[in-house]
Order: sequence, then structure tokens, then C-alpha cells
Amino acid sequence: MIRPPDYVQEVLKTLEQQKYRAYLVGGCVRDMVMGRTPHDWDVSTDAWPDAVQALFPRTAPTGLRHGTVTVVTAAGHVEVTTMRREGPYTDHRRPEQVAYVSDLTEDLARRDFTMNAMAVSPDDHLVDPFGGASDIAQKIIRCVGDPAARFSEDALRMLRALRFSAKLGFAIHPETLRGIRASAYLAKTLSAERVRDEVEHMLCSNRPEVLADGLELGLLAAYTTDATANRGEINRLGQVSSHRYHRWAAFSAALKQSGTIISPAQFLRALRLDNKTIRVAAHGADLALSEQIPVDAIACKRLLAEYGVDVIRCMAEVAAFFGCEDSLSQLEAVLSSGDCFSLRQLAIDGSDLIALDRSGTEIGQILDGLLDHVLQHPADNQRDVLLAHVRSRGDGLGGRGLGGRGLGGRGLTGSE
Repeated sequence: MIRPPDYVQEVLKTLEQQKYRAYLVGGCVRDMVMGRTPHDWDVSTDAWPDAVQALFPRTAPTGLRHGTVTVVTAAGHVEVTTMRREGPYTDHRRPEQVAYVSDLTEDLARRDFTMNAMAVSPDDHLVDPFGGASDIAQKIIRCVGDPAARFSEDALRMLRALRFSAKLGFAIHPETLRGIRASAYLAKTLSAERVRDEVEHMLCSNRPEVLADGLELGLLAAYTTDATANRGEINRLGQVSSHRYHRWAAFSAALKQSGTIISPAQFLRALRLDNKTIRVAAHGADLALSEQIPVDAIACKRLLAEYGVDVIRCMAEVAAFFGCEDSLSQLEAVLSSGDCFSLRQLAIDGSDLIALDRSGTEIGQILDGLLDHVLQHPADNQRDVLLAHVRSRGDGLGGRGLGGRGLGGRGLTGSE
């Protein structure tokens, strides 16, 4: 197994020296058993929180109500939680109260899945009362005890099961899967932020197709209609660039196309994504579902001028996802050409026009006209050339007219 770093071992040693029992627990143990380097370190101890705070020079009371104190060191942080038994979960998220215990197995029994219910002692002894190591070896996600009880305690565990499946490539044990199906209605009690985070982990993993199971199980029913998502399209999400903008755009476009959501923007807003992601992913999805996929470089540059690179890259990724493979190559050709497609790339700016006695809204109109001209004639993006145009022709420079094509007419079902 992976050895914990020195600062973590020092926390364990300090607790032991004061005659307390201390074990590594949770996800770090799972990762150690799998041969992966943990990112977070959690310790379970029979020391009460006030004793933990007294033992270490720097601590943070990150969860005193539930027995958690974070030990702060120069090398890293360690979450230290007192072994506990939990009371009822009336909100399907957190226990109303906890009772401290000294029995490690009782503490491990409250955890979600067997692979997360193992512990390692300071002398590297693995404590595994629920068969977590065996389930890891068999690549199985299995609840500790009764799945219905675990999901009633914290409904997010259902989405976590799918997230672990996506991230680790593990299968969900049939009994646990039946428990998810029976308890899926509880997902509506979860905050949008908690759901969003789990969905994004799945979406940006190597197996985003797991989301099709989440939709079919009803775990996203609070954000979708009764329509059934097209599993074939969701199963192909892994073909899209793993950048979060692109995956959210493709996912929401697939849901919109199948009638599972009303609009990408509405769906992303409901899940409380940040404003930039909503703007970029929703616009990218909508453009790919519209009649505006560019037929040539000029049309591509017009879209870049109007929406920006992030949105149009999303559009191209989604268009490629639905079969318009040349959209990405066309975008890359435009971007690599160095051609001007935005006002900031023009060889002149407002100060040049002011020097020519232009003012007010006229400046914006002239710059827009120059940009339109340069989109069609990229070689003219030179200061002297553009100034000559302004002197001789004012703002009468070129016409707009996109001349694009879209995927909407063929229902996004085939390639061109």
C-alpha cells in the first residue's frame, strides 16, 4: 500500500503517544489499497474534539458538531474525527446528533460503501470488517449494510455511487442498484449545488455515459421532464473533449434534442452553474442545434466575432458530436490562420477614428463596418489600408449576411 506522508504519520503518532487510538479511514484508505496516491487524509480517533484541539498547535473547527477538527500543518491538513454513532437523518443529508464511541467497527458501519469503510492503523494493519478490499478487487460498489438505510441517511450517496462507477470503472452491486432505484425519489431533496458537483465529476470523467443510468434511475428528475433521454447519444459523450464547457454543452444539447429538458440555459441555471459556464455551454449547444453552423471560413469568423472563441468551440464540439465532423477542423483552420475576427484584432481602434474627427456612435458603426470588411478581406487588416478606407468610404464597408447552415433540419440524427 501507499505510505502516508510524514505529516500524516506525525498526527497518528501524536494521538497514539497520548494513549488514544487513531486510524486512517475513508477515501484515503481506499486509494491506498488501490495503489493510488490520496489527495486528502482522514483520521478516526477515540479522542474527543477538545482533546484533539489541545494536542496540536494549529487546528480549525471545521465540523465540531459532528466531531471533526482539521489539524493544520505546514505540509498539509488532516481531518481528525472522533469515532461516532449517528442519530436520525431527518433532512436526508446530515444526522441530527452524534454520539461518540470507542469502537472502530461501529464507526466504520455508518459509512456509505464498503470500499470507504476500511481503516489502516499506524502500524499499517488493514481493518476491513465489511469486505471493502474484496469489493475493490472485484471492482464492485456495494453499500455498507442496507442500501435503503444508507440512501435515506444521505440521498447524495446514490449520485456518489454513480460517480465512483464513472471515475473508477467499477460496477454497482445489484442490491445497491435496486436500492438506488427504490430511493431515487429522495434525490429531489438535494440542493442543486450538491447534485451539480456530482454530475460534473461524472460528466468530465472517462465514463460520462454513466449519466444515462442516472437519468433512467430518476436521479435528475428535479431538472428534467418525463421524457426519456436518448441513451445512444449519452453513451457517446466520451467522444467530446473533456473540458467542462464542452461536456456540459454536449450533455445539455443531447437532453434538449431528446425532449428531456426545455432548454440548455434553463437546465444549467437550475443546476446552479456559474454564469460563464451557462453562457458558453448554453450558447454553444443552442448554436449547434440551430441553423447557424458556418459553411465557410467567413461565416465561422462572423460567429467568432459575435460570440467569442469559447462559445464557438463549444458549438463546434457539439456539432461534431452530432455528426458534423468538419466543424472542428474549420474552426481550428480559422484560429490558426491568424485572420482577424474581433474588434480588438483590428489594426486601428477608436483613437485612430477620433484623430479623423469621427465621434460618438459613428465610431462604433465604422469599426463594425471595418471588421465586416476584414472578415471577408483579411489581407486588408493593415492600419494604412483601413485608414484609407475610412477616409474614402466612411463606414460603408461591406455587408453582413451570415450564409450559414445548421443541423436542425436533419434532427441531429445523422452525418452530412
